[in-house]
Amino acid sequence: QVQLVESGGGLVQAGGSLRLSCAASGRTFISYPMAWFRQAPGKEREFVATIDWSGAVTYYTGSVKGRFTISRDNAKNTVYLQMNSLKPEDTAVYYCAAGRGGDRPLSYDYWGQGTQVTVSS
Repeated sequence: QVQLVESGGGLVQAGGSLRLSCAASGRTFISYPMAWFRQAPGKEREFVATIDWSGAVTYYTGSVKGRFTISRDNAKNTVYLQMNSLKPEDTAVYYCAAGRGGDRPLSYDYWGQGTQVTVSS
């Protein structure tokens, strides 16, 4: 069992940066690939980035590649999403997830409650 708690969301102007954190409980955190998804109002949940258990392998959706960086600190049971050059279209609730990896929500068994990111133009 893994419990996830996101933090770090907020309001930022276009071009700005935010760093999201996701703190996990449970000794099995290190064994799970982790991911970030986001959901804007009226839209489906969208894959953002994923990272393997070691932190060595990452994968991003095209719209954030080069702007966002996913990382993890297994000693702290925490995964991060550094978001730079933010755009209004990045506005969404951001969720972290733990599971089997990949870019599909159904591949993830554990979810946080989400943190709101709002980018003003």
